[in-house]
Amino acid sequence: MAKEGLKLYVHRLYEYDYNTGTIKRKNKICPRCGSFMAFHKYPVPRWHCGKCGHTEFVREAKR
Repeated sequence: MAKEGLKLYVHRLYEYDYNTGTIKRKNKICPRCGSFMAFHKYPVPRWHCGKCGHTEFVREAKR
């Protein structure tokens, strides 16, 4: 991955608040190993860790 591609990818993982000067992660952190988790919508909404295989299924709120 080129340096320009890496810069664009990093912006997808973090949010920067210019008013307070803080950096916040967008994705959840895996409770087992501590790395980033990915959100998948299909076939079932879930958070999945590609490093250790931990999966958390998203339960939709009942109306």
